[in-house]
Amino acid sequence: MSTRVTTRPLRRISWSFAADGGQAACLATSGDGTWRVESWSLRPGRAGGGLPVGTGAPERLHSQLLALPDGRVLVCRHQPGRHELALLEADDAGSERHLATVRLPGLRLLPCPGTDALALALGADTTPSTTVWLVREDGRLDPAAELSGLYSGGVWLDPDGRRLALDEVRDGRVKTVALDFDTATVRPFLELTEESNDRLLLADPVGGLLVIASDAPGADRLGWIRLPADRAQLPGRVRFPEVVHLPDAQVRPIAIAPDGRRVALQLDRGAISRLAVWAPEDGTLVDVATPDGCLGAVGRWTEQGLRIPYSAPNRPSCLARLDPEQPGSWRQDGEPGPFIGFDDATRPVWQPAHLELLVGGAGPIESIVYGGPDWRAAQHVLLALHGGPAAAWRFEFDPLLQRLAAAGVAVVAPNQRGSTGYGARFARELHGAWGGPDLADVTAIGRTLGAERAAFGLAPPALFGVSYGAYLALLAASLAPNVWSRCLAVAPFLSGPRLIAEASLPIRALMTRLGGDTEYADEQGPRDVVAVCERIAVPLLFVHGDRDDTIPVGQSRTLRHTLLGRGRVEGTDFRYLELPGLGHEVLTGDGAPDLHSRLTDFLQTGRV
Repeated sequence: MSTRVTTRPLRRISWSFAADGGQAACLATSGDGTWRVESWSLRPGRAGGGLPVGTGAPERLHSQLLALPDGRVLVCRHQPGRHELALLEADDAGSERHLATVRLPGLRLLPCPGTDALALALGADTTPSTTVWLVREDGRLDPAAELSGLYSGGVWLDPDGRRLALDEVRDGRVKTVALDFDTATVRPFLELTEESNDRLLLADPVGGLLVIASDAPGADRLGWIRLPADRAQLPGRVRFPEVVHLPDAQVRPIAIAPDGRRVALQLDRGAISRLAVWAPEDGTLVDVATPDGCLGAVGRWTEQGLRIPYSAPNRPSCLARLDPEQPGSWRQDGEPGPFIGFDDATRPVWQPAHLELLVGGAGPIESIVYGGPDWRAAQHVLLALHGGPAAAWRFEFDPLLQRLAAAGVAVVAPNQRGSTGYGARFARELHGAWGGPDLADVTAIGRTLGAERAAFGLAPPALFGVSYGAYLALLAASLAPNVWSRCLAVAPFLSGPRLIAEASLPIRALMTRLGGDTEYADEQGPRDVVAVCERIAVPLLFVHGDRDDTIPVGQSRTLRHTLLGRGRVEGTDFRYLELPGLGHEVLTGDGAPDLHSRLTDFLQTGRV
């Protein structure tokens, strides 16, 4: 028996577009902590909102989706050392068919044009080696190539599915190679210098336009080249035009136009995304009018226009469509459903947000603010700290921040130093200095808000953080104990070196690359929560899933043990909530609405 979703989604992630551009698929949630698969028709006369496919059973948050041209969706459900492939039918019965089980550390699906296969699958082993399979309708996995080494990415170089560009990890660097399916071998394709990282991002298989990223010019730059008529020849000289070298923005190529001469670019500046159209051979970059918000970093451009995911603080995620050359053509598919507040029986009331520059430790800090123009005088003000550290708050819909704002809590979400989207120098401030410049910014904002609120007889702001933001919140509560009214930390760690010592190998490598192996210290003391947590003087609530494979739950257990050992009383001074069966994404997993209510109550009352 089929189960269909009756409430409309608030968040949509993991978008996939079919090879012909006529279908899309995504994971969607209505805010209840469960994720389900939607299929979207993008064909003329049939375009609209997404429809649930498959049985409607809850989906894994990190499942990979592959939209197929006929509306079905191929899903890869990842588990440690095992991957399950299933085909979700786009029919009224809502059926699902298991195809295959692959026992390997890694598996990734790619669309497979020009063949009768459902998809291409790249399987990575630890030897290291990569196996390439054709996934068949009957569940067979036909080997297409066995490659020595690790390969990722995947961009088709011809419309018939005979040559595929892959990213090869070689001696710590990334090079693009071409896999020839006729010979099942790879050969070099993009190698600008021996020392450079060279990646193919987009390709027009018909016209031959290639969009690449390379650090051969001395820093990571966007470039282009057009393949010669004889595709067996290597491409010529790559050009890196200044028009798309924007040091103050993260530039993401989204899609190539059907004419093969224009490229849609997503420009992330600060918290907001913009859209632009780049014509490489003309040397032009033209801005496209879009509403303030965030774009989804993926898209598809067909004769019917450009499709791209979009979200704003008061607009749940949807799929937008526009003709970049037609002003006013912006449309949004997928209407939001009820969630927290209503002005009548059917229409939800979403809390608006705006951007403000607040005074940090060394200059202005862009912040997303919920609470209207008089937010500083709200009964409760919360300083929300993002994860990362290589991350940022985006001007997009957030169910928890919406719930807090609807409950009367003014939310301030700053992008302190170390956040992405403000240039390389701003992002590099934290390398080897976790809890240094960013803590100075957070503390400066907190002190200013506290002084302003004291003039109204109101309590100081509260602190809230997730992951790296939780670590930063605990440091702020420890090293500036009189600035805050309470502290909430979700999935915290205790220091960079402590996390690196306990985390998985991929997390250790990432944290080391971001400079977390160096413990920062100054006159305030070391940036180790264990060493300073006894200074916390406000109610503290911290939460962790016991299946967290990003920040091990042992970090929170150590914090609890340390607080108890220093005379703090659980249930009076602090409360630790360990959530069984949940991973790092506790705010979006099972039971999310109940957890949101628990956190909102704490932030309003301070009761642990």
